[in-house]
Amino acid sequence: MPRPLRVAIVGAGPAGIYAADALLKSAVAVEPGVSIDLFERMPAPFGLIRYGVAPDHPRIKGIITALHQVLDKPQIRLFGNVDYPGDINLDDLRTFYDAVIFSTGATADRALDIPGIGLDGSYGAADFVSWYDGHPDVARTWPLEAEKVAVLGVGNVALDVARILAKTADELLPTEIPQNVYDGLKANKALEVHVFGRRGPAQAKFSPMELRELDHSPNIEVIVDPEDIDYDEGSIATRRGNKQADMVAKTLENWAIRDIGDRPHKLFLHFFESPTEILGENGQVVGLRTERTALDGTGNVKGTGEYKDWDLGAVYRAVGYLSDELPKLPWDAESGTVPDQGGRVIEETGEHLQSTYVTGWIRRGPVGLIGHTKGDANETVASLLDDHANGRLHTPGSPDPEAVDAFLGERDVRFTTWEGWHRLDAAEKALGEPQGRERVKIVEREDMLDASGA
Repeated sequence: MPRPLRVAIVGAGPAGIYAADALLKSAVAVEPGVSIDLFERMPAPFGLIRYGVAPDHPRIKGIITALHQVLDKPQIRLFGNVDYPGDINLDDLRTFYDAVIFSTGATADRALDIPGIGLDGSYGAADFVSWYDGHPDVARTWPLEAEKVAVLGVGNVALDVARILAKTADELLPTEIPQNVYDGLKANKALEVHVFGRRGPAQAKFSPMELRELDHSPNIEVIVDPEDIDYDEGSIATRRGNKQADMVAKTLENWAIRDIGDRPHKLFLHFFESPTEILGENGQVVGLRTERTALDGTGNVKGTGEYKDWDLGAVYRAVGYLSDELPKLPWDAESGTVPDQGGRVIEETGEHLQSTYVTGWIRRGPVGLIGHTKGDANETVASLLDDHANGRLHTPGSPDPEAVDAFLGERDVRFTTWEGWHRLDAAEKALGEPQGRERVKIVEREDMLDASGA
């Protein structure tokens, strides 16, 4: 009797779970069946939904409900707190599985090469996001001494960072933020947050809903300079062809023409300001220098040679995420991705690295919304199933599922399971209950492992 197809998925965020779902919906899942193991370096699953989405966005976190339904399937096992390649590497995985899919995402900050980037008070947005989302591997405190703060970038991560800096700690208390984050935000001295974009309103990468949410806070006065509302032919074409870009531009226009109110925290959205240098004194950020830009007719911009210095005490760069290089896989350092064709990992020779696949941000870079990874996963799984149907997958030496448990046991890896996630989930909800909150996130890795019964 043929055994089920054994597949390992490294990374239990949305991309990896969508890949598991695509496998479960395939004909192979019916006959001879599939057996899927998800490996995740964090003790809990869900990747950037847990550690990348801002705590005041429960709507997006609702995606977890759909992912739960996939992980509840009996053909899937979760191995949390298992690091690739520290606890298990590619050669190990080949011993147990017919195929391996990498879906490790992106968690580091993309570099911004301008003078002063290394000063104290210059931060990567991803690090700040990890702090306020209670990531176990970052410091428990965050310096929030500056009264005037800059955020560089015009994407949703920049909005998240700006919003968290501009809100009060008490506004965020009903969310899942842990006590150390609440205490840190309670001491936040920021009264002005300045978001800088190199191009114009039509080129901003905000989602319309995320942008409008800025104005919902009773403590945040959103301010747009009327001089920053400018469009050229390329911008007008963008608005005509992209409904979201048009909605964003309309929102910004409405904010630019209204009177400035008296909410205590000011959040400025600046356009046509290209950061050229972070200014410092005695190793500490004291300001930001920008060059005014102008549209060139195509929607792109050129420098005008007109510079301005802004008095600021901290700068956060939100210019994109970058994936970590994966050992034993080919790597494109420029894009921070694994080279692929249709999800098949492609070596320098142009050959497919047998039985090895990628999906999500590690495949195409950190672009698009969470839902976009579903199409990625479907394409990657289709390639894997085509290779399976045509006898191109390798044959593992130890395909028995119990061999994986034995291997991790021999290496003294303290791993969590799907049942363990349910225990951790219950423990976090129990922490929130006395305060009338849905949950309070557990931060320490050891505490997460203990609550999970690892």
